[in-house]
Amino acid sequence: MIFDCVYVIFRNGFDRLGKILTLKNVEFAEVYKNHCSKINKLLIIYINKNDKNAIRLGISVNKSVGNSVVRHRFCRLVRESFRLNKDKIKNGYDIVVVARPLVVGLKCQDIEKAFMHLLSLHHLIKEDEN
Repeated sequence: MIFDCVYVIFRNGFDRLGKILTLKNVEFAEVYKNHCSKINKLLIIYINKNDKNAIRLGISVNKSVGNSVVRHRFCRLVRESFRLNKDKIKNGYDIVVVARPLVVGLKCQDIEKAFMHLLSLHHLIKEDEN
């Protein structure tokens, strides 16, 4: 299975040098094969439990969403949403975020709200320990 998409991965949010690591096609296929997904009008999120104590994030943007500028802007917005909320997300999951065509031209707050909404539907938001 070959995907016509842009792929990005984070391990534990970021590695110790802050570099972005690439998720392999096989790892994406494994998450997709699990069929555990939630959808809203902006995003689709697939999850799969991994055997590591890490959150791994993959971003997939099809060419039908827009040109490369639009696709890379979406990737930056999702990475920023993830970075701002990584302490609120449970560890030990692979998360793949897929863009839907309505994401074109949205602000970071809109993407972050949709991202967190879908994570809460997956029960991946940590409960307050207070």
